[in-house]
Amino acid sequence: MLKKIFSGLFGSDTQAAPGAKTKAADPVEYKGYSIVSQPDDQSGQFRVSGWISKPDAAGEMLQHRFERSDMLPGRDACDAMMVTKAQRYIDEVGEAMFEPDPRRAGDV
Repeated sequence: MLKKIFSGLFGSDTQAAPGAKTKAADPVEYKGYSIVSQPDDQSGQFRVSGWISKPDAAGEMLQHRFERSDMLPGRDACDAMMVTKAQRYIDEVGEAMFEPDPRRAGDV
């Protein structure tokens, strides 16, 4: 119990998104991409969200924030759904997910 309290106060060695309240899960490799589930805990429910990343040709890490509206009551089920949805997204969109969003062209 104390470990959980202290890790919540001082963070952990796993990368956390700004404002995230939950610890990121271990990465899952899929077709050269790394999928990391980090659901948002909202009143006992978990929102499907996390990161998809892949190194580019120069070796720099490309990263895409992946968020969905799905809410699940358990963390394990949420992590599993994140991976499944991210795999489908990778299959459908591929590396285009790392391209700049044209809707934000003026946000430079």
